[in-house]
Amino acid sequence: MPASTPIARSKTAALARIVDSVPKGYHRYTHGTVKAAKAEALANKFHALYGIGCSPAQRMTRKQRGQANVVLVMYWPAGAEQVEWLLLASEGTGLEAETLKPVTARPRLTWLGYELVRREARGRTAWTWRRTKQEMAELYALLTSQAQQRHYAALADTLERIARQPGFHGVRTQSWALCQEAYRLGYPGELPHLYYLQKVNHGERLIFAG
Repeated sequence: MPASTPIARSKTAALARIVDSVPKGYHRYTHGTVKAAKAEALANKFHALYGIGCSPAQRMTRKQRGQANVVLVMYWPAGAEQVEWLLLASEGTGLEAETLKPVTARPRLTWLGYELVRREARGRTAWTWRRTKQEMAELYALLTSQAQQRHYAALADTLERIARQPGFHGVRTQSWALCQEAYRLGYPGELPHLYYLQKVNHGERLIFAG
């Protein structure tokens, strides 16, 4: 099977790949942006340098040699002019040219408008995404303004937009708090359904040449 890496067309797919990878030992990261016209060339470069398209068996060999394993996460919506990318690396050698930060460092990893946080789940540590404090403050202010002016149709639209954001545990917890705040402010309508995040495909496969 030829080497490949998934390309995420949605934020949910991109963010899910990070949450799925970090518990597997990919604890260091760096990120940036690239023009869409150059994104495929960048992915090929990362594969040549770091083996981002390696198979599980190849990754095991790299680990035994003391080399870092690397995954590339690309958020590349259809028609986008800019592509957001993020490299996640395990412990090991080979990435000395990159400035890597641990995912546990402060300030927290923030990507695509969300921040990565740890939470306790059934006696173990799990990873999730949540909105930034700034975005939450803006949403609380917006709900308050719409409720005070009794713009309930606009408030309903705001709640629907909140409900459509990626259903990670941290985001859902915040969404529920925002919905309860709308009720507290006198919103008379029904609250939107908050969906749990289902298993997400990480994206379309980009096949590497050779």
